Amino acid sequence: MSQTLIFEDNYKKLGFETFSENNLKTLKDTKYKSEIKVFYVPEGYELTVDFKHYKTENPALFFLTNQHLHVEKGIKESNLLYYNRDFYCIQIHDKEVACDGLLFHNVFEIPFVELDENENFIIKSLFQSIKDELEWKDSSAEEMIRTYVKQIIIRATRKWKKQNLDNDEIKIPGNELDVFRDFSRHLEIHFREKHNVADYADLLHIAPKTLTHKFKSLNLESPNQFIINRILLEAKRLLFYTDKPVKEIAYDLGYEDPAYFNRFFTNKIGSTPTNFKKNYTSGKKYNI
Repeated sequence: MSQTLIFEDNYKKLGFETFSENNLKTLKDTKYKSEIKVFYVPEGYELTVDFKHYKTENPALFFLTNQHLHVEKGIKESNLLYYNRDFYCIQIHDKEVACDGLLFHNVFEIPFVELDENENFIIKSLFQSIKDELEWKDSSAEEMIRTYVKQIIIRATRKWKKQNLDNDEIKIPGNELDVFRDFSRHLEIHFREKHNVADYADLLHIAPKTLTHKFKSLNLESPNQFIINRILLEAKRLLFYTDKPVKEIAYDLGYEDPAYFNRFFTNKIGSTPTNFKKNYTSGKKYNI
């Protein structure tokens, strides 16, 4: 049964919705496009975030800003928490939760964390507490809800780091983490006009070779590859989710020569922008 709970005060807004098999089709990401979203998903769900398909074998949290979300299948109850930056801004509160560049806007394009049994119990309790506060409508509800949101983000950030930055393949020491996060954040802000490693090294106040070496020493792809990946992701979004012509998309992404953008996209994806849009729309989805 669908249930929507909303807190609004001046410019501040937070919403809580419950979904299950009966009403999943009502979950349209366009409704929450401008919001920050935390989506609690139990096991057995199938969903697509941008162009990546996920099937949850364990409960998980998805953290979304501008990504496109489509839920295809799910039986058990899921919860969507969405709020605007006036309610809780991840950039302003970054010193408290240290999630920007990790949970949100991370260069790996990994927008989720898996939850073990203990963590799942805690997260479900925090979601229930937010729901209770929204139903009670007490005068202190706003601050209580914000506290619970912060706890969810902090716990998920710790989990994300453990799952993605401290494993057998990648180990990023604490003293290098800020460089990685800052690169991620700058990339999200500037990828449309800054296409070179030197641009981001300048923003980070280090030499381009130093930045490249740091990523290599951490067993990461090169900064240049991350820049390319982010540009291509946005190109795919604009091709698939908008009616903009390729020429306009090229300009939007900082390419003054649409022909150059066309060659760049074709070389990296293996299909022209026009064919990508046509084939993806018709169901011939690329494994990207």
